[in-house]
Amino acid sequence: MNWPAVFLGCFVVGFVLSALSFAMSAIDLHFHLNVPFIHHLHLPYGHPAPNLAHVVHGGGHAGHGLHGAHDGVPVINFPTMMAFLAWFGGTGYLLTSQFGWWAIPALTLATAAGLAGAAIVFWVMARVLWSPEENMQGADYQMVGVLGRLSNPIREAGTGELIYSHGGTRHSCGARSADGHAIQKGAEVVVTAYDRGIAYVKRWDEMGEGDMRNANS
Repeated sequence: MNWPAVFLGCFVVGFVLSALSFAMSAIDLHFHLNVPFIHHLHLPYGHPAPNLAHVVHGGGHAGHGLHGAHDGVPVINFPTMMAFLAWFGGTGYLLTSQFGWWAIPALTLATAAGLAGAAIVFWVMARVLWSPEENMQGADYQMVGVLGRLSNPIREAGTGELIYSHGGTRHSCGARSADGHAIQKGAEVVVTAYDRGIAYVKRWDEMGEGDMRNANS
């Protein structure tokens, strides 16, 4: 078997697909980060916009929902597999074509290099590219700060239903209390976080009181 050719093929495929994967990730990330956050505050009931820092950092369950959106990044995914292939192929090609190594030692060291490369790519993805602060989805930008009313009450540590207006149309989604307390039907609430189809909300009057305390301090 022509091992240098096999290793070179692995390197070319892995490198090209890794480059394309990261390029597409960068384009998608750039699009999300350049969406003006303030343009996604929807206040259909005529109230002034809530304090952004207070909304985003509103306590309790909401903060957990926001920061836990990208927990559990899978170790085996397309970018890490392509990184493994590129490092494996590149190392094996150099060892066999330039240094004249036999196939078995070259395979062993190339596999170790591939695992190291995949581990580095995984660390970058988990710590930088997929961090919650850098990679909020479009729904996160659209929902955080939205003002609406509960069509179904939220029981303590339970789930209700939020009705809100977006783009001139009426929408609904599941809702949970940001602090875990019950909120009655018809209460006016503000979304402090949004995760996997569930809005974490706080009562509007509580948000107002918090803003006043911040303004007076």
